[in-house]
Amino acid sequence: MTNIAFIGLGNMGGPMAGNLVKAGHNVSAFDLVQASKDAAAELGVGIAGSAKEAVADAEIVVTMLPAGKHVLSVWADILPAVKPGTLLIDSSTIDVESARKAHALAEEHGCLSLDAPVSGGTGGAKAATLTFMVGGSAKAFDKGEPVLTKMGRKIVHCGGAGNGQAAKICNNMVLGISMIGVCEAFVLAEKLGLSHQALFDVASTSSGQCWSLTTYCPVPGPVPTSPANNEYKPGFASALMLKDLKLSQEAAQAAGASTPLGAAAAQLFGLHNAWGEGGADFSGIINLLRGRGTA
Repeated sequence: MTNIAFIGLGNMGGPMAGNLVKAGHNVSAFDLVQASKDAAAELGVGIAGSAKEAVADAEIVVTMLPAGKHVLSVWADILPAVKPGTLLIDSSTIDVESARKAHALAEEHGCLSLDAPVSGGTGGAKAATLTFMVGGSAKAFDKGEPVLTKMGRKIVHCGGAGNGQAAKICNNMVLGISMIGVCEAFVLAEKLGLSHQALFDVASTSSGQCWSLTTYCPVPGPVPTSPANNEYKPGFASALMLKDLKLSQEAAQAAGASTPLGAAAAQLFGLHNAWGEGGADFSGIINLLRGRGTA
């Protein structure tokens, strides 16, 4: 049994903390939102009175927070309260620069650290089937991997500090671009009188095959488990996809990389969110292309 602190118990963090409890670990957690704390408590997670209280006896600390500024603020707050040698794992999706600043903070306090953002959405968080993209030293990875395997199915060490975040934003840029491409194809098929099923049957077994089509098809019918069959309830919200695409474009600008399709995807998801669809699943962007909302 490992003493683990978990800070951030939202739609992803709560189930992840619950899976650590299920795996036999002692989890002390904190969140600012009472409803999130109540939901985690129902999963057997111990709720502390503050973030500092949660980390007091922790061997490993996991954070799952909205943005880089929140991660840096929380780490700066809790690091004086953690024991030297403690491993801090941030599973938020944040900018690479903030991730590397968080690693530096941990090092200053004699702690190990990993940036370990996830892919797999709320379903993966509940089922413990997430993919973790991990940045940090080999020593930190060796200590963190056994815990990450209790929350995910695939754990990939991507290299040094910040490389987990780099992998995540590159992956989600591919996802955003591919989903728009699949949606455009279905909208065109509708205009040409081709059924959803016919296009799916062809593209899913030929060169158009991709995850956005075969696992997360943006039209109802061909893939019964996709959000398109449940009024585009997320899943992975359009607002989160926009966040990740913005991060990819900030990174591209800083690195001097040319990503014209990533930039176009960010613009389209910006329109989708401005249209009031930020809370819908990101595959619902097909309705932007059709000219109507998801409702």
